Amino acid sequence: MTDQAVDTDGVRLSQRPGVEPRFLGRNRELKELRADIERAGLDTLAGRKAPRARVLLIAGRPGSGRTALAEELVRQVADRYEDGMLRARLSEPDGTPVPTERTARELLAALELPAPAGAAEDDLTAAFREALADRRALLLLDDAADAEQVDVLLPDTPECLVVAVSGGPLTGIADVRPCTLGGLDTKSALELLTRYTGSVRITVDPRAAERLVEQCRAQPAALTLAGGWLAARPTAAVADLAKHLHAEGDDGTPLSRVLRLVHASLSTPAARMLRLLSLAPAGLVDPHIASALAGCSVNGARTTLDDFGVLGLLKAVDAPLPQYEVPGCLLPLLHALSETQDRPAELQLARARMLERMVRLLQSCRAITETDSPQARQKLLGLPRSLRFSNPRAAEEWLRAARPALLASVRLAVADGELDTLARRLMSQLVRAMVAHFGTRAAAPDLYGIHGLVLDVAERRGLPREKAAALLNLGDLDARTGRTAEALARYRAALDAGREANDPYATGRAMESVGGAHLELGDYDRAADWYGRALAQRLARDERAEAARLYGRIAAAHTYAGRYGEALRNWRAAVAGHRKNGDVAAQARALSELARVQEYAGRPAESLRTCQEAVEWARRAEDVRLQAALQLRLADTLEHLGDPVAARLHRGAAERLLDDAPRESRAEPESRAAASETKAVAPETTVAEPRAGTTEQESKAMAPEPSTTGPATAAVEPQTRASGPESSAPKAEHGANTYEIRSASAED
Repeated sequence: MTDQAVDTDGVRLSQRPGVEPRFLGRNRELKELRADIERAGLDTLAGRKAPRARVLLIAGRPGSGRTALAEELVRQVADRYEDGMLRARLSEPDGTPVPTERTARELLAALELPAPAGAAEDDLTAAFREALADRRALLLLDDAADAEQVDVLLPDTPECLVVAVSGGPLTGIADVRPCTLGGLDTKSALELLTRYTGSVRITVDPRAAERLVEQCRAQPAALTLAGGWLAARPTAAVADLAKHLHAEGDDGTPLSRVLRLVHASLSTPAARMLRLLSLAPAGLVDPHIASALAGCSVNGARTTLDDFGVLGLLKAVDAPLPQYEVPGCLLPLLHALSETQDRPAELQLARARMLERMVRLLQSCRAITETDSPQARQKLLGLPRSLRFSNPRAAEEWLRAARPALLASVRLAVADGELDTLARRLMSQLVRAMVAHFGTRAAAPDLYGIHGLVLDVAERRGLPREKAAALLNLGDLDARTGRTAEALARYRAALDAGREANDPYATGRAMESVGGAHLELGDYDRAADWYGRALAQRLARDERAEAARLYGRIAAAHTYAGRYGEALRNWRAAVAGHRKNGDVAAQARALSELARVQEYAGRPAESLRTCQEAVEWARRAEDVRLQAALQLRLADTLEHLGDPVAARLHRGAAERLLDDAPRESRAEPESRAAASETKAVAPETTVAEPRAGTTEQESKAMAPEPSTTGPATAAVEPQTRASGPESSAPKAEHGANTYEIRSASAED
C-alpha cells in the first residue's frame, strides 16, 4: 500500500499570512456581562437560594460578532469554573433548530457519560442536568433559536454559568437581561481594518476609512470581508473600496453589499466554488467536498479554500485535516447568489458529485481496515490516490473530523423524501465505516439516527421494504441497550412490513428476531415457536445452512425451558445439517452443545462420548479455543464419573492449548465482526459465560472466537452454562448484525 495518499501527516493548511485572532473592542459589553455574573438575582433578593444556573444572554444579528463576544467572555471567566467549559450549537447554519436530543447527547459525550442509543429527549436532558448538579462549569449555548432550547439544558445549580447567544430575547427564562449588540466602536473598527491593510493606508486617508466603517455600519463580518478585499489589492486605497460600496447603493444589508463586491472580484472558477459552498453539509467544507462541488482537483480546491480563509470568507476549524466552516451569516447570502447565477441542474449535479465523493471516501475508509481481504485490497487499489488512506489511523481521524458533515449529508440526502440509489449507498457506507472504526456500541447513537431517518421517509412514502429494514436495525439497537420490549415491538412491525413487501428475507429475519426477543424476556415457549416458523421458511426455500443454525436456536430455547428431550432432538438435527453442509466448525460447536445438554439430562457417559467426538471435529476445524473448552468439559465430566486422574490430564491439555494460542485470537474486537457484514443475517446469540468458580483458563477457552468471514458464517449456536440452563443461561443477543438497505450498485 505504498501508493496511498490521504494521510493526516501529509496534509497541512498552506502557510499563508493570516489575521491575528485577538479579540477587539466590546469593552463596555464585557464589563456589563461580568458585572451581571455578580449581580444578585431575584431569588437572592427574595431571600431564596437560586435553584438554577445564572444565564447571560448576548443578542445580536448574525455577523455582529455575538459568538466572538461570548467566547471572549468565557475565556475571561474560565478560571472561576474549575470543571471546565462545554459548548453546543443550537441551530444549523441554515437556521434550523438542532433537536434537543442531539444536543444533550453531544454534551453528555463531552462529559464522557453514557447516552444510550434511542433514549428519549427527556431522559437525556435530565441526565445532563444531573451530571452538572455537583459541578462548577461553564456552558456556552450558541445560536439559540428559542427559550425552550436553553431552558431544558439549564443546570439545576447556581454554581454553573450559562452564556447563551441568540438573535433576540429569550422570553420565558427568568431573570435574564440581554446584552444587545450593535456595531463596533469606531476605534475598534479601524483597528480591525488595519489588521488586513496595515496602518499606512488607514492613516493616509482616515476620513475614507471612517466612511468605510460607516458604510459597513461597523459590523465585524462586513468589515472582515472589506479588509480581505483590501488585503488582496495592496495598491488599492481605502477610498476606492468606499466608492465601490457607494456604487452598490442601499440594496440589502452592508454585509450582502460587501459580499457581492468580493464575489464579483473573484475569478470565475473561484466565484463559482464560493457559491457552491452554500451546499456544504452543516456549513463544513474540506478540500474533498470543495473539489467535488466545483469539479476540480483536490489540490486546486485546497488552495482556493486557503485563499477564501485569508479573505475572511471561511473560518478555519481546529481538526487534524484541513477543514473550514462557512460563517452562518454568509450561508443565506451565498445561497441567494447561487440561485440567481447557477442553473438548478448544475446545483443538483454538484450535490450529486459531493455525495458520490463521500461514498467513495467512506468505501476507502472502511476498506483500509480489511487489507487482509484480497477483494477489499483490490477495491482499495482501484480508487484514485487522492481517495486512499495510508493506514487505519489516518482513516479514523478523517472519519471523526468529517462525522458532523457526513451525518448532515445523510439528513440532506433524505430531506426531499426520496431514497434514491445515491442516498442508500451513502447511508450504507457510513454505517459500515462507523462500525468498522468505532464499533457498533460506540456508533449506536449515530446509527439510531440514520435508521430513524430511513424509517421516517419509508413511512411517508409507503416503502415497506425500506421500512422493514429500518425497523430491524432499530430493533437491534434497542435490544443492545436493554430495551427488549421496545425491540420486540419493532421486530413485529418489521414482520408486517416484510410481509407487505413480499420480502422473504425480511420476514425470516424478523421472525427470528421476534424469537430472540422472547428468549431474552424469558418466554421460551414463544421463542421456540417463532424460531420454528423461521425454520419452516428456511426449509421451504432450501436454505440448509440457515436451517441448521435455526435447529440450534430452537434447541437452545428448549434447553432454557428444561425440555432436554426436545433440545437433544434439535441439536442432533443441527449436527446433521452442519455435516451435510460441510461446515466442520459449526458441526463441532453443535456437538459441544449436544454434549452439554446430555450432561444436563443426566447422561454423563453419552456426554463424554459426544464431547470426545466434538474435540476431534474441533481439531479438524483448527478451532483452538473450542478444543480447550471441550477439554475442560471433558475434565468436568470425568470428575463426575469418578476419574480425577484423567480429569487432570484434560485440564492440562486445555492449559497447553490456551498457552499456545495467539494472544490476538483471545479477544474479539466488536468492530471487526460487524465491519465485515455486508448483508443482513439473523441475530447472533452470545457464547456461554464461564460458570461461577471456573478457572481463568476455562474463562478464556469459552470466549467467543473472532470472526474471519463475517457474522453470517461465524455465528455460533447458543450455549448454556454447565451449572444449568434454568437459572443462569445467557440470553440471545439481537443487535450483532446490521440489516442494511442493499443497493443495486455493484460497489455495494
